[in-house]
Amino acid sequence: MNIFNRVMCAVLLTAGSLSAAHAGIQIVGTRVVYPSTEREVTVRVINSGTSPRLLQAWTDSGDEKETAETSKAPFLVTPPISRVEPGKGQSLRLMFTGDGSLPQDRESVFWLNVVEVPPKPEGAATGENNYLQFAVRTRIKIFYRPQSLQGDPVGAIDQINWRLVRQGGDLAMECTNSSAYNVSFADVRLKGAPDRTDDMTGGGMCPAKGRESFPIKGGADNGRLTYKAINDYGAFIDGEATYTH
Repeated sequence: MNIFNRVMCAVLLTAGSLSAAHAGIQIVGTRVVYPSTEREVTVRVINSGTSPRLLQAWTDSGDEKETAETSKAPFLVTPPISRVEPGKGQSLRLMFTGDGSLPQDRESVFWLNVVEVPPKPEGAATGENNYLQFAVRTRIKIFYRPQSLQGDPVGAIDQINWRLVRQGGDLAMECTNSSAYNVSFADVRLKGAPDRTDDMTGGGMCPAKGRESFPIKGGADNGRLTYKAINDYGAFIDGEATYTH
């Protein structure tokens, strides 16, 4: 049964004052790499909060509206529901269930969802306080990596071709990735452009054997761009590249 189907921060409304309940569960790592030769991959989660958390975990095929019951992703997560005590951890076993239709010449991308529900606030059981309680959802990428792929993920960064394009009235940097690996970026900008004030607008993923566009804000058209790529371990790789028009 899917007991968590909303994506919200937990909010407690008590005694006329409003306070936010912060997420206590942390996933170890920012992505999951699943080599096709492995029977299963383990993902570790830790409860860094001061109270127990109830968790549900499932995968989706790229549609964030997919639930544990409607998921089209070829993975099984166990345990699907668990309780994690404060200061403790939980290992999630991710198992590939088999899908012969997946391409073998490139990585495929899926998503791991972990939803937590905090305990009821003090006084809730006796009805002393009114409260609203919602789930907190974390969603990270799963890269399914066939054994026969040529090259390597870091080398794939240099195989990307860049082109400056217009999208409506704005500029964007279009990437074309000829490699078999998906390349994630935390930031892409024209060389010399000032730091962004909104870090959420500068990143994205250039898909394996595909293309994507990144919005560009400010900077001179000087034929070079800078980027922060993200490797398998979540670390940044700073670099520069040329682009065309």
